[in-house]
Amino acid sequence: MSIPLPQGMQINAPILPGFDAVLTLPALELVAKLHRAFQPRRRQLLAARVERAKRLDAGERPDFLPETKAIRDGDWKVAPIPKALHCRRVEITGPVDAKMVINAFNSGADSYMTDFEDSNSPLWSNQVQGQINLSKAIRRELTLEQGGKTYRLNDKIATLQVRPRGWHLDEKHVLVDGERVSGGIFDFALFMFHNAREQIARGAGPFFYLPKMESHLEARLWNDIFVMTQNELGLPQGTIKATVLIETILAAFEMDEILYELREHSAGLNAGRWDYIFSC
Repeated sequence: MSIPLPQGMQINAPILPGFDAVLTLPALELVAKLHRAFQPRRRQLLAARVERAKRLDAGERPDFLPETKAIRDGDWKVAPIPKALHCRRVEITGPVDAKMVINAFNSGADSYMTDFEDSNSPLWSNQVQGQINLSKAIRRELTLEQGGKTYRLNDKIATLQVRPRGWHLDEKHVLVDGERVSGGIFDFALFMFHNAREQIARGAGPFFYLPKMESHLEARLWNDIFVMTQNELGLPQGTIKATVLIETILAAFEMDEILYELREHSAGLNAGRWDYIFSC
């Protein structure tokens, strides 16, 4: 099966039946625009990780940044969060396969963090089918027949938050101008294009979890992507809300700065304890 692609984009993977529902030309054009606008900065930030790792290996100790002391000591606030995110006492997470999506939405948890990242094997089919599953679930159209049982969504479901892949991960099957696109940009852009307005209409919104960041500059990159995407889709600034997972010891020294960079789009911080322990 073939689909129309933006100029300069290649998809080196099969387009299975149904994939064209989310791999639409306008959605892929958004992926390409974000890639061209932000891939150079992403490369720079990933290179900065490597250089910092070398300094740490040589004996440098992590510390608070002197150049951002004014932010840590300053008097500022993040923007208010929407009502849909006020109650988050119980959150459930899991990959984007249909059974997990339905069961997590129906779990009784306040919030469901659906995961395109490390609880999900990033096969091409998993990433694209996951987008289809979420698009159907948001519209209450997702069902599954398995083992003689029918899985369907309840009337009351958990609030959805989406975790795209981290900055270090590529979507190797999608190239723009001969270069792999960011897995996170691919996941984020497809979800935003197809579901942001539907989520808003249903009293929720485009809510995200951002993983694996190591600095406030990486948070600034996400914030700039949010701003551009909202402009491209004609959404008010601040519509997107994102919770940052503090999963690295380096990010722990820049939590104030991370919140500051995302202050119009922040939904708080969450301790990602297992990756954090490993990073130490």
